[in-house]
Amino acid sequence: MFMAVAFPCQARQIPAVEGLEALRKVFSGVADFTADISQEKRLSLMKRALTMNGTVRFRKPDLFYLELNAPYASRMVLRDNTIEQVLGTGGERNRIVLPPEQGLKRWFSRLAAPITALPEGVGVQADATGSLYTVTITPRAKGQVRELVISFLEDGTIRKLVIVERNGDRAMMTFKKVRRNVGLTDRDFRLE
Repeated sequence: MFMAVAFPCQARQIPAVEGLEALRKVFSGVADFTADISQEKRLSLMKRALTMNGTVRFRKPDLFYLELNAPYASRMVLRDNTIEQVLGTGGERNRIVLPPEQGLKRWFSRLAAPITALPEGVGVQADATGSLYTVTITPRAKGQVRELVISFLEDGTIRKLVIVERNGDRAMMTFKKVRRNVGLTDRDFRLE
């Protein structure tokens, strides 16, 4: 018993379909969530990472909101495959449209039914360490996202999200104070 406590659990690789099905199951009962985050952003042109804090919100089927506090203040809304961003406090806006196959609605529609086979056009790897799952999704089509890594607990709590872009930029978000099914409305996803 002493040896089991002294050595932490090792991650074990699990079949990709099993990892995606675990992800589907935990998100099937989540309509929305909000959380505090710490984000480490490494731009391909910089040697050191930027560390930021803020909040995120998500609502099915296709809304994601990110607000970062000063000194890197910005707000971003992802509606399916369209990103709208307000930089700083001055309100300068950017708009980026991702390929349709990388939209949130498409991904969550795939998670609506039990997963028995890998979806076309993506590579998937999965592992489990106790109740923590990590699923790595690699879109094969050209687009902004090269890799997406989601770490989550069996109860549906997201722990970490890593987004690696094709240009070499990398963002890692660590989630804290996750609150699920709080009844988020459209007002919670406005940039104003």
